[in-house]
Amino acid sequence: MVLGGDVRKGVTIEYEGKIYTVVEFLHVKPGKGSAFVRTKLKNITTGQVLEKTFNPSEKFENAVIETKKMTYSYTDGELY
Repeated sequence: MVLGGDVRKGVTIEYEGKIYTVVEFLHVKPGKGSAFVRTKLKNITTGQVLEKTFNPSEKFENAVIETKKMTYSYTDGELY
């Protein structure tokens, strides 16, 4: 679990059933009212960027993304 206050650039979270990477974040503590976190989230699958504001106590599922470098061994006509 990731708390809204622990969100940092590069963290991958699950929000509303989709996986996002945090592109930007700003923790704001106004003089009047409660603190909040303003973020820009990039959808991993579509590339769509959302601007969302969260309460620092909100909880998100931490999404683990695994990347691997791969090379094609050979081609067989139009297939790899």
